[in-house]
Amino acid sequence: MYPLHRFDRVVGAIAAGLFVAAVVGFGLALPGYHALRHPVALLGAIGVPHAQAFSVLGFVLPGLLAVAVGMRLLLRVPRTVPWSMRVGVQLLVLAGLAFAAMGVLPLDASDIESPASQYHASAWMVWVLAFVPGAVMYGWGALRAPGIRAQALLHLGCGLAMLLAAFVLQLWMPAPLAQRLAFACWAVWLVAALPVAAWAKRGAV
Repeated sequence: MYPLHRFDRVVGAIAAGLFVAAVVGFGLALPGYHALRHPVALLGAIGVPHAQAFSVLGFVLPGLLAVAVGMRLLLRVPRTVPWSMRVGVQLLVLAGLAFAAMGVLPLDASDIESPASQYHASAWMVWVLAFVPGAVMYGWGALRAPGIRAQALLHLGCGLAMLLAAFVLQLWMPAPLAQRLAFACWAVWLVAALPVAAWAKRGAV
């Protein structure tokens, strides 16, 4: 079991690190790309240099690792906890799949209204609409379970912050910046979800 515990400590950080490194690295390499004016998805758009490499490193691999985080978290959910925790973590697994799908379904840089662009936008929306209720449901259930308050605060905080970033903050700031804040909420959850769950389990023993 020790290798699995080591995997739990690092898998989320690897996923978040891959995503951040891909966004920063490919963004610096793309002439004219500006974080406040251009969405992250442009780095993987059809017709953009090195788009396929970004899609794999920035979306597909982090998304699949996020699925692994969700599955490992699901295995840690006791049968005695509220049902919302189990349903919530299943939605978090779906969010990871949707994140990976954003790399499989890239934007069309030449036509934002094209079917390809619409498919990408749908994958992004599924990601948000799976993560937000998933995190909130998991956190709400954790509030009513003994000994895992830290998990509750983490999931409620990340879920509500992403809801704010994805749907509200765009009214007061550039949409690409608000989108990056939504990605940041997801990255925080990735890094912390399994370590916090492991810490809560040790504290309950």
